[in-house]
Amino acid sequence: MGDAADDVVAKRSPYELIGGAEAVRRLADKFYDLMDQDPSYRALRDMHEPDLAPMRDSLAGFFAVWLGGPRDWVEKRGGFCIMSRHAQMGVTNETAAQWMDAMRRAIAALETPPELAEKMDQALAPLAEAMVRRAKA
Repeated sequence: MGDAADDVVAKRSPYELIGGAEAVRRLADKFYDLMDQDPSYRALRDMHEPDLAPMRDSLAGFFAVWLGGPRDWVEKRGGFCIMSRHAQMGVTNETAAQWMDAMRRAIAALETPPELAEKMDQALAPLAEAMVRRAKA
């Protein structure tokens, strides 16, 4: 059974591996709950609107697409540049580090498969760093 079962798992998208729409929504909610409730993320929280509901929906939609799931979020928006969207927020080294810490905690809380968690971290960390460079430009 080993080889055939391994092939099926290998063909699953990260979206499927993480648990689909429900898990992606839990990831977004956990991230924003941490950001909203943990005082160590105050600078990051202060960059956002008081009502986080629209951002929760947007992050869940973004992650669905980013992880290889349904493209509904992109189709509704007609395109989206994550760097341009965050350029005016003034992302700093401090807020980028807070974002990564909260995201890592949210990913861990979801009990994401370790290999997928590592791949997500390897992709998200440079993105956070690029947002700092973009804000400084």
